Amino acid sequence: MKIYTKTGDNGTTGLIGGVRVSKSDPQIEAYGTVDELNSHVGLLRDTFPSEPVTAQLFTVQNNLFVVGSTLATAQKGTKMALPELPSDAVLSLEQWIDEMNAQLPDLQHFILPGGCVASSYAQIARCVCRRAERRVIELQLQDPRFENEIKYLNRLSDYLFVLARLILQESGKEEVKWLPKIHE
Repeated sequence: MKIYTKTGDNGTTGLIGGVRVSKSDPQIEAYGTVDELNSHVGLLRDTFPSEPVTAQLFTVQNNLFVVGSTLATAQKGTKMALPELPSDAVLSLEQWIDEMNAQLPDLQHFILPGGCVASSYAQIARCVCRRAERRVIELQLQDPRFENEIKYLNRLSDYLFVLARLILQESGKEEVKWLPKIHE
């Protein structure tokens, strides 16, 4: 099977359900950003191979594929059977956040991203996650099907932030506090 179809050469692409739209359509932008996020999560998983984080990130990647397939479906729907985001997906993220937070000191300052490569990748994934969330919220204004996906992305960005902190701690690195210089 060839990977190229040439059907997008005119600047359009197909949604699940058969509708063709511009590749600049907000729906394409939303699921494309989720796809970008999934790639960053994969990079993070490859960079920080530590259980149970590896298993968590694998679950996240699978859930992001579900989010992407939902976002890639035409508003009129499809007869194709598609997976749904697990009903406990947000709760799982919250539990993982709580478990990691229990190992971390209380956050007293804003912290600057960085400190080690894996933590930086987690912070990049967090930023892309926030962008994906904004794209889905923008889409939701015209197509109110994506409430669960927005909740998932919102919580996922929190998870990635806390994971970045945990990675620093497990790597023996210090968080760099943001101490703004106020000019008087």
